[in-house]
Amino acid sequence: MKPLSEFPPEQRAAIRGVFFDVDDTLTSFGRLTGRAYTAMERLHDAGLLVVPVTGRPAGWCDHIARMWPVDAVVGENGAFWFRYDPAMRNMIRRFVDDAATRAQLRQRLVPVCDRILAEVPGCALASDQRFRETDLAIDYCEDVPRLRPAAVERIAALMREAGLTAQVGSNHVNGWYGTYDRLAMTRALMKEAFATELDSARGAYLYVGDSPNDAPMFGYFPCAVGVANVREFAATIATPPAYVTDAPAGEGFVELVDALLSVKRVRHDDEL
Repeated sequence: MKPLSEFPPEQRAAIRGVFFDVDDTLTSFGRLTGRAYTAMERLHDAGLLVVPVTGRPAGWCDHIARMWPVDAVVGENGAFWFRYDPAMRNMIRRFVDDAATRAQLRQRLVPVCDRILAEVPGCALASDQRFRETDLAIDYCEDVPRLRPAAVERIAALMREAGLTAQVGSNHVNGWYGTYDRLAMTRALMKEAFATELDSARGAYLYVGDSPNDAPMFGYFPCAVGVANVREFAATIATPPAYVTDAPAGEGFVELVDALLSVKRVRHDDEL
């Protein structure tokens, strides 16, 4: 991972949109700071596409799409995308599975959850589980004392044993039935909502994240960025980002936005 200062100015100037994780990338210690929120708004006001890509639940993503300065949101690790149309006062929702299938799969998650809670002392059902449509989220450090890495991996192993796809995030281990992921849904969003084939345009977009579940996005985007706390996962992250900020979490996000917009302001001033 190269320092963000080595991200070439001409490549920064060419960026048209930013996809980003939320927990410990946009937020800091579980809070969304004013500086991080303002950084999002600055990106949006500058005309860049702004899209959170998160493991957080559908209930939260409805709020994000409506209330935050974003163009859309991908949630529950790629189970859906939401986009709010303020002119039509309409929330557009696209899920991988239909409502009946989602309801059936949620019932299948119940015994998996029960087994994990019984076999891994100290973990808990995530506090946001009630707002989820598609997946199971097990808390290993958000509202419980941090579990040891072996216990976290045991949670993921039990999910996989039950036939779930499992990913370790910065707060939760998430598991779901199906093979979808953040990248597949981001591609679908760009094609359906923004008429963009991301495979041929990915050099004009970047992704910023902080943990192992961001690895597919880091590998896909040549200009991917990690906030400084991504270094905590250096030994376990499959594909690291190309660049890393000096500051962690939300302050790292602010650092990235400053780097992007400073170059764009210079280009704009030159044009004047």
